[in-house]
Amino acid sequence: MKQSGECSHVTDRNLPSLGLALLPVVLTLGLLALQLFYFGDFTPHIPLVIGLAITGLLGVLRGQKWTDIREGVFHVIHVSLPSLSVLIVVGMIIGVWIASGTVPTLIYYGLTLLNPSIFLAAAMILCAVVSLSLGTSWGTVGTIGVALMGIGAGFGIPMYWTAGAIVSGAFFGDKISPLSDTTNLAPAVTGVNIFDHIQNMLPTTVPAMLIALGIYIVAGYGLIEPADTSLQAITQITERLSQDFNLGLIPLLPALLVIALALFRQPPLPSLFAGVLLGGVIAIFQQGVGLHDVFTFAQSGYAIDTGIADIDTLLNKGGIQSMMWTISLMLIALGFGGALERTGCLESIILSIVNKVKSFTAVQSSAIFTAFATNVVAGDPYISIALPGRMYAPLYRGMGYSTLNLSRAVEEGGTLMSPLIPWNAGGAFVITALGLGIMDGNLENLLYIPLAFACWTAPVIGVFYAITGLFSPKASEQDRTNWANDNEDIMDLTDHDHLGDPGPSKEAMPI
Repeated sequence: MKQSGECSHVTDRNLPSLGLALLPVVLTLGLLALQLFYFGDFTPHIPLVIGLAITGLLGVLRGQKWTDIREGVFHVIHVSLPSLSVLIVVGMIIGVWIASGTVPTLIYYGLTLLNPSIFLAAAMILCAVVSLSLGTSWGTVGTIGVALMGIGAGFGIPMYWTAGAIVSGAFFGDKISPLSDTTNLAPAVTGVNIFDHIQNMLPTTVPAMLIALGIYIVAGYGLIEPADTSLQAITQITERLSQDFNLGLIPLLPALLVIALALFRQPPLPSLFAGVLLGGVIAIFQQGVGLHDVFTFAQSGYAIDTGIADIDTLLNKGGIQSMMWTISLMLIALGFGGALERTGCLESIILSIVNKVKSFTAVQSSAIFTAFATNVVAGDPYISIALPGRMYAPLYRGMGYSTLNLSRAVEEGGTLMSPLIPWNAGGAFVITALGLGIMDGNLENLLYIPLAFACWTAPVIGVFYAITGLFSPKASEQDRTNWANDNEDIMDLTDHDHLGDPGPSKEAMPI
């Protein structure tokens, strides 16, 4: 079992000083602020490109080869290619499922069956169930979420409220579904069992969902006045949908197929694409659409001109091309994160935090904040989970605490906070898929960020547990045995009395 005074992932190369490591981060955040707040232009691509260049230049000036930095950039992009593939398929789904009548049917029955007062709460619960089944928050947002945005618009509910409820539910499922990539990544990098990891997340996840549910119920009955919903507008939308599409059970088959495949534990990407294929078949034989039209809708999005602005706004969306803005942003943000990682900037910053914390409360809170900050800087939820997970794990072991605490921390700061950062991969996808129109100047729709209550209350609850010691398991004897068998790194804290190993607690001892 290895012992180390520093985190074991320090390599033989010299890391940049904290000041140098922060330089590209601070300059990039400054450029982002200039672009977003001074120029009022929500296109963070170029500031991130410049940030990548600054980081690469720093690495070269410190003696690294550009080819090595480039390899780090492309490595992170390569790791995230499955997520980019999901974006492409989701774009196809949105266009084809509108043409097949799947989305119009969901909107129609949502407007006729749901009560506007309970809509936000119902939207959150529905997205949570679907995301838990699919194992993908992005797939949930891009399918069920699109239909729910249409229903909310029909009820006259502000887009940002509906988007907040959708994000709360969708990313809840992604956080605790055993099919989710991030739910598998967090325990993998911290060395814990996935099902123990899921169980240990429930103490923060369940209260956060209940708090969000209560707020959405209160908002539905108190903040969203009945007068705000127009019965005439709802009638106009439902009549036009039934006129332009053949509604019923058959158009719902693509959505049911995707959910069924997920329940049978099939991989998300093929399952979603199967939904595209079935949607195309139904569009042809049920809605009378031509094959070339299906190809066009999958590529460029659905297009219809009803003469009714509300309906056209609901239905004119989707296609691979609708995702290109987001995909280009993700590629650049991932490249920036890869450059920061390969040049040692992120490692230097995280090590400076690890070496200064003075209690378990500080360690756990710092792990949550570090995952969140990495999300902000690197723009990638995978880096925000993997890098802090690797860097903090030896410290938790040295302190005698189970790394289940760490796996929960990086999920809360990584997975849950990703959709709340507009230039992050998660935030960019949410903004694009739900049609929030931020790039068109509708900045008020960024209010979905504070209204996604389940996402940001879970980390707050996690910090509370860190302070009180609740649901913060210490290492058991079995944990220590596993660390020895797996030759895991353990930080030597003999010179840090304030962080000494407390030994296994009675609660943590095996029965």
